[in-house]
Amino acid sequence: MKAVPSTAPEKPDYPDLDKAQLRQLLLEKEAEFANTLKQRDQYIQLLEEMLRLAKIQRFAARSEKNSLQGDLFDEAELESALDAIADELPDDAPGKPRTQKRKRGFSPTLERKRVELTLSEEEKAGAIRTFFTKVKEELDYIPAQLVVLEYWQEKAVFAPAEDSNSNTGTDEGNNRTDADASVEDSTTTDSHTDSQSTIIAAPCPLHPLGKCQASTRLLAQIMIGKYADGLPLYRQQGIFKRYGEELDRGNMAHWMIRLGDDVFKPLMTLMREHQNQSDYLQADETRIQVLKETGKTAQSDKWMWVVRGGPPGQVVTLFEYDPSRSGEVPERLLPDFQGILQVDGYSGYARLCQKNGITRIGCWDHARRKFVEAAKAAGNKRASGKVTKADVAVGMIARLYRIEQQIKDLDTAEKYRHRQQLSVPALNELKAWLEKNTTRLMKGSLTRKAMEYCLSQWEYLIGYCQRGDLHISNVLAENAIRPFAVGRKAWLFADTPQGARASATCYSLIETAKANELDPYAYIHYLLEHVAAADSLEKWEVLLPWNVPLAKI
Repeated sequence: MKAVPSTAPEKPDYPDLDKAQLRQLLLEKEAEFANTLKQRDQYIQLLEEMLRLAKIQRFAARSEKNSLQGDLFDEAELESALDAIADELPDDAPGKPRTQKRKRGFSPTLERKRVELTLSEEEKAGAIRTFFTKVKEELDYIPAQLVVLEYWQEKAVFAPAEDSNSNTGTDEGNNRTDADASVEDSTTTDSHTDSQSTIIAAPCPLHPLGKCQASTRLLAQIMIGKYADGLPLYRQQGIFKRYGEELDRGNMAHWMIRLGDDVFKPLMTLMREHQNQSDYLQADETRIQVLKETGKTAQSDKWMWVVRGGPPGQVVTLFEYDPSRSGEVPERLLPDFQGILQVDGYSGYARLCQKNGITRIGCWDHARRKFVEAAKAAGNKRASGKVTKADVAVGMIARLYRIEQQIKDLDTAEKYRHRQQLSVPALNELKAWLEKNTTRLMKGSLTRKAMEYCLSQWEYLIGYCQRGDLHISNVLAENAIRPFAVGRKAWLFADTPQGARASATCYSLIETAKANELDPYAYIHYLLEHVAAADSLEKWEVLLPWNVPLAKI
C-alpha cells in the first residue's frame, strides 16, 4: 500500500529565536511584502497607462494639441524679445516678417466665362439704356471624359525615276478620302515592289511604353490618382467605367510597374546623384506590407525609406523600398553624402554617420510626440485638470516652436542670431528641468521614457541651432511620407517587391514635383511626353523638375 502523505503543518525552518530576533524577522518580512506590493502597484499603473494610450491611439483624435499648455508659461517676455529683434530690421530688409493679406476671390489664372442674365424685351421696353454689372462669381467644375485618339498616318508612294513622268496622277485621283488612300497605298506598294518604288510615312509620336493602349495623359492620370490622391486601381477602374470604358486594373498595374521599374530608372539615378551633392538632408522610414517578398512572411514589416533635400532651389524627395531596416540601407542610399543628416532617434543611421563623417541632428517632433502620448495617457490627472510633468515638457518644447514660427520668414543669418539669443537659453532651461525630474518618476512610465529619450538624444536635438538654414524637426520628410501613409490605408499592401519599387519611383517623382512647386500632373505628363526621346545624359538632365518649362504653382 502507498503511504498517505501527512497533512500536518510543516515546522518552520527557523531555529529557536528569542523575541528580538523574531521581531526583526517579522519586520524584514513585512518590508519585503510591502516592496512586493509596491512593485505590483507600479506594474498595474504601467499597464493602465499603456492601456489608456492604446485606447487613445485607436479611438481618440490624432491631434497633438494640448488644451493645458497655453496656461503653463507666460510668453510675454518671449514675444517682447522677438518683436524687439524684428524692429531692428529696416522695412525693406530681406526676410523681415510682413503681414500676410487674406486671399480674396478665385485665382486669376483660372479661365473665366461670362454668364449674362438678361432682361426680356418686354421688361426693357422704354428704357433709356441698359448695362451689365457683375453680381457674383461661382467656381464651376467640368467633369472628365474619355476619348479615343485615332492615329492616321499619311504615306506617300514615289514611283521609280523612269516612271515618275508617267505616274503624275489626275485631279480626280488626288481627291481620295482617307479610307481610300489607306487601301490604295497598300495596293500601290504591292504593285511597285518589283520596280523598287519608294514609300515615306509621317513619323509616329514616341510612346514611353511602345505599343500601349493608354495615352500619356491617361497614364499620368492613373499615376496621380493612385500615388497623389490615394485612389487604388480598383476604384479608378470604377471611375473610368462611369466615363464609358472599363480599364482592366491588371493592365493599369502593369503600366505603372513598367514606368517605375524601367522607364524612369535613369532619371531616379540622376536625381539620387544630384541629391547627394547637398550638404543638408532629412531622412525617415515607414512600414509597408509586401505580400510576396522572398524569405519573409506577408505579415512581416518591410520598409519604405525617404530622403529629402538638395541644393537650394533644387529639392529632391526620393523613396526607396527595402525589406530591411538595417543600417546597410542608408549606407546604400547615401554612399557619397557628407554633410548634415536630420533623422529621428533610430540607431540604424549611426554607422552611416560614423563611416562618412556625417553630422547628425535630431527631430523635436519625435521627442515632443512622446510627451504628448504620456500626457494623454495620464488618466485621472488630466481628467481633473491637473498639470502633469508631461504637460510641462510639452509647454517648454512649445516655446522652441514659437520662436521658430516667429522667425520663419527671416534669412538664414537672422535665424541663426535669433536662435543663439532665444532658443539656446530655452534649451538649456529644458535640459536642466529634465535632469532634475527624470529620476523622480517611476521607471518604465511613459513620461520618464520620454525624458530619457530627450536626454539620450540631446546632442542631436540641439543641432538645429548650428545654422540658420536647418529645421527644428524632420517635418519636411514626414510631410513627404504623409501621402504615402494616406494611400497605404486605401490600397493596404503591395503584391510584389517589383510593385513596391515602382510605387517608390512614382512617389519620388510626385513629391519632388511638389517640393519644386510644380503641378504633379503637369510634370508627370511632361515626362511621359519627352522621356521616350531621352537617349543621352543631357536630355535626361533637361527632364529634372527645375529644368522643365512649366509654371510654378
